[in-house]
Amino acid sequence: MTDVETADSYPLSPRNRVKRHHERGSYDRTTVHGLLDASMLCHVSYVIDGQPYCTPTFFWREGEKLYWHGSSASRMLRSQSEGQKACLTVAHLDGLVLARCGFNHSADYRAVMAFGTAYLVTDPDEKRLALVAMVDRFFPDRTAGLRQTTAQEIKATTVIAMEIEQASAKIRSKGVADDDEDYELPVYAERIPVRTVLGASEPCPRLLGGVERPDSLRGYSEGRLLEEALRDAYFVQYPGG
Repeated sequence: MTDVETADSYPLSPRNRVKRHHERGSYDRTTVHGLLDASMLCHVSYVIDGQPYCTPTFFWREGEKLYWHGSSASRMLRSQSEGQKACLTVAHLDGLVLARCGFNHSADYRAVMAFGTAYLVTDPDEKRLALVAMVDRFFPDRTAGLRQTTAQEIKATTVIAMEIEQASAKIRSKGVADDDEDYELPVYAERIPVRTVLGASEPCPRLLGGVERPDSLRGYSEGRLLEEALRDAYFVQYPGG
């Protein structure tokens, strides 16, 4: 991976260029989108009156646009109602790296930083579709079988959108990487893989008799990687990617 722009990459500038270990940086949309779509939890950073904040929240992508939601009382959402520069990040931890010296201890990871101007979604149709996507993006077609959202619930939920202006991915996947001379030291070193794996589902104890787990949730099966389930669900909801 290099920091060379292509027809499929996000534009480069000092804002999104990977500075340390630039060889780990990638700016192509395929890589960036793939890492975003394999996650549901992000952190959104922004500044209000000179004070930095960073808020964890659920998010999803539709083409070049990112959406996230929260309470109407949220300070972050209220501050972004008229347009606020923001940075949305996701990270996947893939391994713990124990080297032969403290300096070379590390982790294998995949991460994305996306930059843009966040705004409050006020258009009724866009908000209605976003509130459906907020569920169906992760659990395809689920809202069709749910109780209809009330007007008060819609009012209590605020949706923020951000067009991706620039983005970068940074990936480390090299495992143990010691200095050549350190390989001669009698020090144990290893890589410990880290994965988020789905457990067995736990049905609500108050389910009515005869209510079965729908086939649409088969992608969320015990032992499967969460990122695989999320990525598959994305392509069910958005077949064109």
